[in-house]
Formats: sequence, structure tokens, C-alpha cells
Amino acid sequence: MVKMHNDKIIVVDGNEAAAYVAYAFSEVAAIYPITPSSPMAEKTDEWAANGRKNLYTQPVTLVEMQSEAGAIGAVHGALEAGSLATTFTSSQGLMLMIPTMHRISGTRQPAVLHVASRTVGTHAMSIFGDHSDVMNCRQTGFAMLSTGSVQEVMDLAGIAHLAAVKTRIPFLHFFDGFRTSHEIQKIRAIPYEEFGKMLDWGAVRSFRESALNPYHPSLRNTVQNPDVYFQFREANNPFYDALPAVVEDYMAQINAVTGEDYHLFNYYGAPDAERVVVAMGSVSGAARETAQYLNGLGEKVGFLQVHLFNPFSAAHFLKALPETVKKIAVLDRCKEMGAPGEPLYLAVCSAFANRKDAPYICGGRYGLASKDTTPAQIKAVFDHLLQDVPMNGFAVGIEDDVTHRSLPVGPSLPLSHKKMVSCKFWGLGSDGTVGANKNSIKIIGNNTDLFTQAYFEYDTKKSFGITRSHLRFGDEPILSSYLVKEADFIACHNQSFLGKYDIVSELKAGGTFLLNCRWTPEELDAMLPGRVKRGLAEKQAKLYIIDANSIAQLLGLGGHASMVLQAAFFRLANIIPQEEAIVYMKKAAEKSFAKKGEAVVQKNLAAIDKGTESVVEVPIPESWRTCADTPEPEEKEVPDFIRNILRPCNAQKGDELPVSTFIGYEDGTMPLGTTAYEKRGIAAQLPVWDSATCIQCNRCSFVCPHAVIRPYLLNEEEAANAPKDFITVPAKGANGYSFSLQISEMDCTGCGCCAASCPMAGKALRMETVTRELSVTPAWEYGLTICDKDVFQAETVKGSQFRQPLCEFSGACAGCGETPYAKLLTQLYGDRMYWANATGCSQAWGAAMPSIPYTVSKEGRGPAWSNSLFENNAEFCLGMYLSVKQQRHKVRAWIEELKALEPSLNPAITEWLDTFSDVNASMPASERLIAALKDCALSGRAGELQTLILRHPEHMAKQPVWMYGGDGWAYDIGFGGLDHVIAMGEDINILVVDTEVYSNTGGQSSKATPLGAVAQFQAAGKSSSKKDLGKMMMAYGNCYVASVAMGADPNQLMKAITEAEAFPGPSLVIAYAPCINHGIKSGMHQSQAEMKRAVEAGYWPLYRYDPSKESGKFTLDSKEPTLDFQQFLEGEVRYAALQNAFPENARILFEQAEREAKLRYASYQRLAQQD
Repeated sequence: MVKMHNDKIIVVDGNEAAAYVAYAFSEVAAIYPITPSSPMAEKTDEWAANGRKNLYTQPVTLVEMQSEAGAIGAVHGALEAGSLATTFTSSQGLMLMIPTMHRISGTRQPAVLHVASRTVGTHAMSIFGDHSDVMNCRQTGFAMLSTGSVQEVMDLAGIAHLAAVKTRIPFLHFFDGFRTSHEIQKIRAIPYEEFGKMLDWGAVRSFRESALNPYHPSLRNTVQNPDVYFQFREANNPFYDALPAVVEDYMAQINAVTGEDYHLFNYYGAPDAERVVVAMGSVSGAARETAQYLNGLGEKVGFLQVHLFNPFSAAHFLKALPETVKKIAVLDRCKEMGAPGEPLYLAVCSAFANRKDAPYICGGRYGLASKDTTPAQIKAVFDHLLQDVPMNGFAVGIEDDVTHRSLPVGPSLPLSHKKMVSCKFWGLGSDGTVGANKNSIKIIGNNTDLFTQAYFEYDTKKSFGITRSHLRFGDEPILSSYLVKEADFIACHNQSFLGKYDIVSELKAGGTFLLNCRWTPEELDAMLPGRVKRGLAEKQAKLYIIDANSIAQLLGLGGHASMVLQAAFFRLANIIPQEEAIVYMKKAAEKSFAKKGEAVVQKNLAAIDKGTESVVEVPIPESWRTCADTPEPEEKEVPDFIRNILRPCNAQKGDELPVSTFIGYEDGTMPLGTTAYEKRGIAAQLPVWDSATCIQCNRCSFVCPHAVIRPYLLNEEEAANAPKDFITVPAKGANGYSFSLQISEMDCTGCGCCAASCPMAGKALRMETVTRELSVTPAWEYGLTICDKDVFQAETVKGSQFRQPLCEFSGACAGCGETPYAKLLTQLYGDRMYWANATGCSQAWGAAMPSIPYTVSKEGRGPAWSNSLFENNAEFCLGMYLSVKQQRHKVRAWIEELKALEPSLNPAITEWLDTFSDVNASMPASERLIAALKDCALSGRAGELQTLILRHPEHMAKQPVWMYGGDGWAYDIGFGGLDHVIAMGEDINILVVDTEVYSNTGGQSSKATPLGAVAQFQAAGKSSSKKDLGKMMMAYGNCYVASVAMGADPNQLMKAITEAEAFPGPSLVIAYAPCINHGIKSGMHQSQAEMKRAVEAGYWPLYRYDPSKESGKFTLDSKEPTLDFQQFLEGEVRYAALQNAFPENARILFEQAEREAKLRYASYQRLAQQD
């Protein structure tokens, strides 16, 4: 390999490497966001906005489409008209492209798709990597090229473009989602001029000359009959037969530039190997290390890495294998239910078909959904081949104690790496740990000769989940494509983790352990868990502590302590001299925070200085070696799911659960209310209630994103039985009742929305820093036993909050603008509603197994929640509604028939029929009818009907059907379905939480993104206006429509939701939801106030449209703007960033946006005046 310091060196992840190459060869990129591929499109947009030129001396034209189906359609059209086009996608997005991929290959267009391969939705969604998406594309006619590392992405992705142009066969280049797409490596980049030398410019010219053009017109994509279709398909055989040789030739050209030795199939191992493992993708690094280790012990093994999977060249494959091989294990990173084997296994079998010298071949599965694959697991596969007849269809990396197809895995292998340093950082989602480590890896990679690697591990929570950063530095290229399990340095950024997770066991003997905590050295002996102290002592570790949170607070950085901790790491790690590291960190900080203003920059520079000087070394006493374990608190009885699944998963032990654990859950059905058992205790500050100054408005509870603050009304008996710390005061407006406000400190995230929204802010409710260990209080537990009271109308802000929220303790971000709306819906209708949830952010925080925030009432009822896909939520919801309607009308027919047969039931039946469509009255009427039916003895047909009705009590009360999702779904990918369902006129309710970006995938632009906003894919500011979804749906004249903003007018929100539910047809409520991606300068604790500012500036209008009214159908609820529009924009980074980067764009777009806002408000005024 060529020495790195002689080349162009960059520190990038796999996505950026792929984007770098794709940019060189592409003229048009049509995209749509999906995890984990979106960063490829984001980089393309950023480079194009800044004028970077491709090989054709132009910036790439990037267009964001409404869906992946639209993106591949645009790619097809661009190719037909003579432009080389690409797209980037994963998983479900790739599934939507498959029909058009057939058309592209059928017309022999040189498209290239770059895919961060990811599992597809089955019993559950997973954003993590395997090959199940790309293996669905085997029949599309696309050549399929696999790369296994960030360096391979850089080196081989170009071959997909080069070969596609030369052969006119489209390519799908894929690499493992997350393990490669998000792994950061220091790599050697190929200069664009080298790509230009390899490109067949004659083939480019031929492609352009054959493109559709009126000056030499032609027609493509005809309709054919049985007489000729078959022959056309077979006529393409020569092109595919010749493709492997073309790819091999381009690999030779790449080798000449890079000094590498790439081939269609690369073999690593003993030349006389008898056992060989075949695989492709990121597992190759671990497999190569394992083969080298075993051969060092005298075994004869090898590993064969597949690069060109389709077309699979048997000749090249057989040439690459040692002739001595006797047994082959083929590893596939996917599972094809019911198939005789997985795809790569079948391809290898076909290569040996009808050959007398064929070795024994078995296939197995590994690493689904990014499950870590270690050298110990690869050794288990090699060991498996020692058996006389190795089992076929095995699995490795899990314990299958049901069908017994898993391989036993031994201890980790003692692999040796030349001067490699391994580090691991435990952080809390959104605390900045991941971002700081990305900066660290780039500082080290860009300023030393060391090779670097960084990989980041996340749990399923949208925010406040556990993050684990795995960093490696070494003198040799780093092949280790697996997690750090033996670390030289471990940092724990949250002291509460020590009692919950096994962290110290992964520290090497003599390693360094850094703990961020508020404890002093003298307090550690009393505060550290016994097993932690014992582990540190046994490993003879070096222990350091720092109170980074307090430092950050003193510097005005709030809870952002990551810069302090990054500085502490550089002081302790000894990878770069401390003085140099400080200089590099400060340069990076100045660059990173410049757009947030000089004050923010200076605070972070001060944090670097404080971080380096505030680390305290703590000697480890010998007594810690023999200290006893800290006694565990007595555990209450919990459901099996909590004990057997949730707690091991939350303790980061889910990998150890055997298959039998999931018997009974095979279809993915989960119990509700599991988040109530987590009690994470992560808040750095908590709200404190002053009962004397509280006006009992319940606004704090209303806006709480996580349902951790709850008001209660207590009768005399409940008040008398309350524990002593359960503070009560006389209830205002409810004689004879006491009022209390309780806070779950173990579930609170410390966002501060409650205190910021309190009319008596700083008095009735204030935020205080946590200085003690948190616990579940008796007062909180007692509050959960208090029954709901119907003293106040539930349809009011105050009254709604006395109802139990059936969405609680989600994994949403602090200050989330979405979850308060969801929580409110469950308080109003949660015990009887169907909930169809679009894929997206609300699924990420609402269905992150095993943490389910939707829960049940004291009567055991709760939301019937489900999700299908991103694009089809409206249709999915319609199917739900039609089923509910069908079942309920069947029950109604029985009841109407019974009414004619049994006059004694007429009063109860009449009441039931009269309230059939009333969401509030139908439930008590149903309960009374059920009681009446149970009290009477009926015979004959009446008895049969009685039995049938009582058998289906769940279909008697009206059960509202709601679809819920974000603007990415409603405005873009799902708009066609939403439009169709609304046009049908059925009684379905829709709540769109409009964050104005794709929140779940990182803040990409949607058609809800306003003019002038900076978002991913809109680096130069969005130049088109926001879609007016509400006005479009009003045009049907059959749909209730409302635009709401909780923080601006909560009473208007309550009216809108109750009117929408009561409306006998489709209803659409569009709710403004500030998001962390907006970059609200005042902080997310001010998200409710930001809604108010948006309305006051005329940025977000409030209105209600009710077509059932004879007159006054449209009501404009927001007043004339009083806040300067530009001032509002300046309060959010998504607008301020445009001013910094493209000031002229900002001036033009902001002025246009203000004009359009005024025109929009005027148009609503005219609508309000029409009646």
C-alpha cells in the first residue's frame, strides 16, 4: 500500500467517501432522505451549493423528490435525456425504486445507485445495517458491487460509475449501513483527475448521442407481445457476460493508482487452505484478522471477500479459491424466510454446480440489523467446518435455543495490533459526546501519521438514549470492523451509568478510566458501586474524575459539557501533545461554533481550557479489591416482559438474550406502558413546585413533552391517605377537593418547558440543579393510584390535564414539540382510539422497542397503535377505519334486530343508537346496554343475539380513528394517499405535527420547509414556498381543517381537536411543532414560547374551517401580526445560518418570505369575511 503521507488524506465516513466519488461522475442527483444514506445527499448538496465542479466542469444538479419512487423516476428521466445521474438510498427507499430499476436496466441506462444497506421492515422497523434491502434487487438487472470499508468505498465506488458508462449496465454499489456508512476512517482519497483519466470519454459521448432529443428523435419503452419479448431479454446476455472482465480491468487501473490489489474476489489466507469462509461487506475486516490469527497458530484457513456479487463470475470465483479447499462456509447478512438458502450461499453453490471436485458447502447468517460480528464469531465458523458434516443454515452471533441452529462462540481472540490504542466513551443521547468524538478523530487523523477509526453505537431511543463511541488509533490500517470490547481508555460521561451498565469490565489492565461526576475524591468510596471499585482495583486502573457539568453551567453552556470532556480526554490519552491538542481543539471550535456567534465561540474556548486543568487523579486504595457489592434495592414484582426483555435490553445486554426469550412475541406485538419501568434518572435539573403561588392552570402539565408533571384532584379520603410528602392545597373551582402537582424525577429529562410556560414562572414552578441521587418518590407512586375526576370539562386545557396521559416517558428530545400533542390526544381519546402512525420521528420516540410510551388506563384500555410504512400511513389508516366501521355496523345490526325482539331493552338500546356517533356519550351508553344485557335472561333468536353482542363489547362504543405523522409524510411521500383518503369523505381524523423538516433523518427539507430556511438538501436556503396543505384540503369542501400551535393559543387547540373529532367526515389538524433541528437560539425549553412568537409574527396562522356550518365556515383565530417577521427568523439558526453563509440569498429570500406571509394572512382574512 502507498504511504499515506504521500497522498491526499481525508478523515471521512463511508457516506462521505461515496458522495465524494459520486459527485465526480454525476451530473444530476435525485434524492430523498432515509437513514443511514442521507448524508451522501447532504454532502452533494453542500458541495454543489458552494460551486464544486464534477468531471464535466459543472456543479451537480441536486433535486429532492417527494419519495424514493420519485427520485429514481427523476434519475431515469435524466438518463433518457442524456445526463449521467445517481441517487442514494437504503432499505424501504430502495424497495420503492425497484420497479423503475427494471426499466433503467431494460433500456441499458448507466445509472448508479449508492446504497448504505439496511434491513427492511418486517416484524419491526430497524434503521441498522444488513443486506436484506439490496438482496431484494437481484432481479432488477443492476450489477451489484460490494465494498467493505471506508477506504474500499473510496477506491471502488468509482468502478460502479466507470463500468456503468462503458458497458451501459446500471450499477448498485452497496456498503453496510452504519458499520461502514457511519464509521469514520482516515483514508487516502483518489483525486478527480485520476478518475478523469480512467473514464471512457468515448462511451460518455456515445451515451449523450443516443439520448432522446427532438433533433434525432426516437422512442423507448414500448409495449411488446409474446412473439418478441423473450428474445429481447435474451439479446442482452452478451453485455452481462462481458461485464466481469470490464470490472476486473477497472480494478487493475485503480490498483495502479492506489497501490492496492483489488479483484472481483479477494482471497486472504493460507495458499493451501482447507477451510474457507466466503462473505462480503464490513465483516471482511474481522474475517481477515481471524484468518491471519488462526494461520499464525498453524491452521490452514482463508477468507474470500466478494466484491462483484452480480453478475457472479464463477470463473473468477474459482480462480481466487485455493485448489486445496475442502469445506466452505458462506456467510450472508440477511435472512430469506422459507428459501433453500441465502443469496450469496446460493451463488457459491451455483459456481460449483455439476463439478465433481466441489468442496462441502454450508451457509449461515450473521450480523442482522448491525449486530456486532467479532473475530470470536468468525473463529466459531471456521471451527464449525472441522465437523464431518457441518450444519447448513446456521446462525452465528446469537443463541438459538429454539431451533438450535446457532454456533457456539468462544472467548474473544487475543489479536495483536501494532501500537493500537482503543478508546470507549459512554454518553447520553444529545449530550454532545458523539459530536465531540467526531471532532477528536478528525483532529488526530488530520494532525498525526496515525491511522484512525471511529464508530458510534446508539440504542433505539430518539433522544436521551445511551451512546457508545468506539475510537481506535494505530500505526497500521485498522481492519477491526467490530466494537471495542477491550479499551485502553474509557470515559463515562454520566455518573448514573455506573449503577446500571457494566462499563469497567471492558477496560484493559492498567487502563485509564475518566468519570464525569459531581462527587469529590473523598466521596467516591461511598458513592461508587462495589463492583465498579473492585473492577478498577483488579485492573490496576488509573482513575480520574471531572465535574464537567458544573464547569459547563458556570461558563454559560448549560448542559453542553462535551467540550470540557473532550479537552479532558486529550489531556489523558497522550495521543497528541497536550499543547498541540489545545490548539487543534480551539481551531475546530472556532469553525464549528462561528455561525452561533462570537459569545458562543468564547464560551467553548474557555471550556477547553477548563477541561484540561480540571481533571483530578484519584488513587485507588487497596481496600477496593475486596469490597462487597452494593446491596440491590428490593425489587417489586414486574411483568415477565419487563424482567426478561426490557431490563436486559436497557442494561445493554440485549445481545445476550436467547431466541427463546421472544417466544410469544414473534410477530412483533409489544405490551404497552413499558417506559414506566425504566426510571432512568437522567435529569440535570428538575422543576420544583411552590403550592402557595400556583394558580392551578395546569399549563405545566399541558406542555410537558414526557408526561412527568401531573395535576391531581383528591377527594377527602384520598387526601387523608396521602403520604406526608404529598403536598395538597384546596382546589380552585372544585369545592371539596384538594389539588396537588406531582413530578416524576426519575422520568424527567430536565427540559424546563414546564417552568418556561408557567404564568407564574420563577414562583409557582422553577428549575433547580440536581445535587442528589434521584429516586422514585412515594408521592409520585401515590399519585398514580388517584382516580380521574370529571369535575372540569375534559375539552378544556385545565380539565384535560386531570385525565391520565396514555403517552408517557417517551424517548423524544428535550423540549420536543411533537409529543405534547400526542399526549393530549391520549388524554382526550386514548382509552378508545385507533392510532395509525406514519414512519418517522413519532415512530422513533413512540415505538422504540422495548421502550413503549403508550400505556393503558386503570381500566386496562389504551391506544390501539400500529405503523405500516412511511409512504402509506393514510391508506393504512383507512384500512383500520373500514375494519372498525365494518365490525361496529355488524354489532349495530344485531342490536337493531334485538330491539324488535325484546321491548324491555328498548330504553338502553335507544340510548345506544342515539349516541352511536358521539365519541363521549357512546361509551357510557354502551356500558349501560351491556349491563342491561347481562341482567336479562333471553332465549331463542334474542338469546343468540345477546350472546353475539356480549361477545364483542369492544365494538360497541365509538372508537375514533386517528392518523398521526409529520410533514415529511403528509406533505411529501404520503401526500397522494392522504389526498385520496380525505377525498373519500370517511370519518377519519388526521393530526400532522409539522416540524417543517424531516426530523427523524436529520433535518432535511420537505415541502413544509418555508422559503429561505436552511435545511439538509437546501444549503443555500429553500427557494420555493411552503405548501399550504390546509388550504388545499379545504378545496374539497368535505374536510374539517385547522391550523394550531399549542404554545400560542392552547384554547384554540382544544377547540380544534374536539371539533375535528365531532366532525362527521375527514378532519385535518396541522400542528406547529418546534424541533431541535430549528436551532432555536433561546433553547428548546422555550419551544412553547417559540410557537407564540411564530403566530405573533404572522409566520404561522391559526384558523379553523368547518364545512358543516351554514355560515362562518372559516374562522381566523390569530390576530394581525405584532412581531417583526425578520426578528422572528433571526431567532432560529436555520434562518440565521443563511445570513452568515449566503447573505444575498438571505436578503432576497427573507424579504420574499415576509411578503408571502402577509399575502397569506390577507387571503385568510378574506376567507373569514366571505360568510
